[in-house]
Amino acid sequence: MITSAAGIVGVGYESRTLTEFVDGLLADGVGRLVDVRLTPISRKPGFSKTALSRALSEVGIGYEHRPELGNPKVNRAGFAGDRDQLDQARRIYADMLRLPAAVQTLDSLAARSREELIAVLCFEADQARCHRDVVLAEIAERTITAVGSRSRAR
Repeated sequence: MITSAAGIVGVGYESRTLTEFVDGLLADGVGRLVDVRLTPISRKPGFSKTALSRALSEVGIGYEHRPELGNPKVNRAGFAGDRDQLDQARRIYADMLRLPAAVQTLDSLAARSREELIAVLCFEADQARCHRDVVLAEIAERTITAVGSRSRAR
């Protein structure tokens, strides 16, 4: 079923309460939240996997955890580093997205984003400093369609 709200967006919960976060998703028309944290635990109340899934379910938003899109701990510091460190961390992470499980998930999310509005979740408020920005760029590449001229049969 295609809804009027389709596409994919990134969301971070760093400076938000659970109520603020869920209310924002509802206001935006999000139908599914895809958690791309490698380990979906949080010190912030309500943002660990089970509690978050339950809170979203109560308001009709689907939840799924996709650890194959998680950023390993050894690569996280680069996202908070200087421009060169950030660029290197993004390249390392982008290479990881070439693994078969990640490719399959990215393809699936791209297809589903044509039918519903999906929010890709991680902690970081600044999306440019988060691996979910790389995820969104990969999905955007899969969803862009080009319109060109057609040759006519003669």
